[in-house]
Amino acid sequence: MKKVTVVGCGAYMESGYGCPGEWRCLKAAALGEGKFEEPMQVTAFVKCECPGRALAPSVGMAAKLSEVKPDAIYLSTCMVNAKPGCPYASAEEMATILQNKTGVPVILGTHDYH
Repeated sequence: MKKVTVVGCGAYMESGYGCPGEWRCLKAAALGEGKFEEPMQVTAFVKCECPGRALAPSVGMAAKLSEVKPDAIYLSTCMVNAKPGCPYASAEEMATILQNKTGVPVILGTHDYH
């Protein structure tokens, strides 16, 4: 089973915009739905904190502490489709930074649930 890290938007999680931390991402990963091509094990769920400077180090620390290098990193649907969007960086920019720093492929989005 592939092991993945999911990154969620801290502002969405904390403000209650339907992202409680995030059961929909975890469900989609477990069932292989949405952007997950097959059932996957979430080994880390990292919350991005504004302005996002610590995102890459936080993802790296999660892998180090769990002792599991993920096969992929998924930026949550709340990060990718946020309205209004992140004022600091687009999801594409965050994905590029994470992929360059970790060498792990980054997928935009997690689920299609409403």
